[in-house]
Amino acid sequence: MSSANSLSYNILMKSVQQILKTFNPTQDKYISRDFQAFGIYLAEEMNDYKNRGMWIRLAKTNHRPVLEKALSFVKDSNADNKIALFLWKLKQLKTEPTKAK
Repeated sequence: MSSANSLSYNILMKSVQQILKTFNPTQDKYISRDFQAFGIYLAEEMNDYKNRGMWIRLAKTNHRPVLEKALSFVKDSNADNKIALFLWKLKQLKTEPTKAK
């Protein structure tokens, strides 16, 4: 993992205590859960802020490691339609059988 990716990962991963310390109900009235913050982050990474509800729903209904793998796949590519690539990879990751150890 590159230092830029690990830095953004460490910034996103906060404990509940850290989130509650920085939470301001008058300013952050629409983002009160961790999945909402991650959904907004996904929307910003995909340059699709107008559909942020879809990204928040994806963050709520899917496991974060799966979403992070799909996001990493999209960031490493140089595709024109990153949203379609993300959704395709997400579907592929969700349907692939888990390997038993």
